Amino acid sequence: MLQEFLDAKPLFYDTIDYTRMPKVYERIKEQLPSPKIIHLIGTNGKGTTGRFLASALNSLGFSVGHYTSPHILKFNERIWLNGSDISDEALEFAHKKLQNILHSKESQALSYFEYTTLLSIIIFNECDYVVMEAGLGGEHDATAVFEKLLTLVTPIAIDHEAFLGDTIIQIATTKLNAVTKEAILARQSFSEVYEIADTLAKKKNITMHKVDDVVDVKDIEMIKYITKDLALPLYLQENLKLAVSGLKSLGLEYKKENFSNSRLFGRVSRFRKNIVVDVGHNTLAATSLLNALEGKKYVLVYNSYRDKDYKKILSILKPIIKRVEIISIESKRGLLVEKLQTTLNELRIQWSMYNSVESEEEYLVFGSFSVVEAFLKEFHG
Repeated sequence: MLQEFLDAKPLFYDTIDYTRMPKVYERIKEQLPSPKIIHLIGTNGKGTTGRFLASALNSLGFSVGHYTSPHILKFNERIWLNGSDISDEALEFAHKKLQNILHSKESQALSYFEYTTLLSIIIFNECDYVVMEAGLGGEHDATAVFEKLLTLVTPIAIDHEAFLGDTIIQIATTKLNAVTKEAILARQSFSEVYEIADTLAKKKNITMHKVDDVVDVKDIEMIKYITKDLALPLYLQENLKLAVSGLKSLGLEYKKENFSNSRLFGRVSRFRKNIVVDVGHNTLAATSLLNALEGKKYVLVYNSYRDKDYKKILSILKPIIKRVEIISIESKRGLLVEKLQTTLNELRIQWSMYNSVESEEEYLVFGSFSVVEAFLKEFHG
């Protein structure tokens, strides 16, 4: 069974062997399908940008796969095919097929993410296009081994410092090194990202575009129309713009109807009338959320991984926080509750442990996929 096989693999690692996936892929690549791949790298917005693009391509008549991570409630969410999460039956079939391709030692050695990346390619066997989202970083990510038609670069910010580096220059360099042919950069908050992109373009003889040089006035008006039609938070306009630039780079015309089924749950999603959930987990996500929700106060259902800048995140969100309710999460990376409580006291934010939802309060569930998962499981009992 696939789930039992994956459960035996750690979800997170203190160190990563960056040579393993390229070696395995090089040996088996002739046995794998080779669809046209649009690669997504960056810090925030990969999931929504990918779903916008994949949904539009599918609506235009193409067979499309979207590989994203992590999932909220069920692994199947990671592999989307032509409008639906993959079925359990299709997963088991692909798992057996991949087991027959890999040597036993390879199968056991591959990380959770490396194995599921190969699994997704098996499932996307008959796809015209595959929108493939990097899990961590860029050049060393498991998704980087495939030949790519185009790379879309979402906003790059400080995150995953233990693996990617302490500065925006280090982080942007390792992410942008994944580009092999052509890339479109979303609007960036750090000028260094553009400088590194220009340097790499000359060094590697690749093409780097800025998204605002790809879309035109007509596109901007259509993007605003789609944003309003789908009731998207304004910050998602930038993700939608990047997806539209991808369509234009592929030489495809689009209409607003092509995005009608493109919402991805967990991104400023109205779960109930008084509950908003968002899987963001870093300072850039917190800033986007503040801008999207300002003007109202929320009970923040929150927790954090210990490697996140949770103090800064809470400081950013403080203007919209009525109080914080700390929810327990199941993760080895989880922050000690006592440390979070101390930080909240320092920030003079009222807190308690999460118990239940009160109908007269407005709730914001934010902090990570694990926080949203824990909340949904408790909410549904």
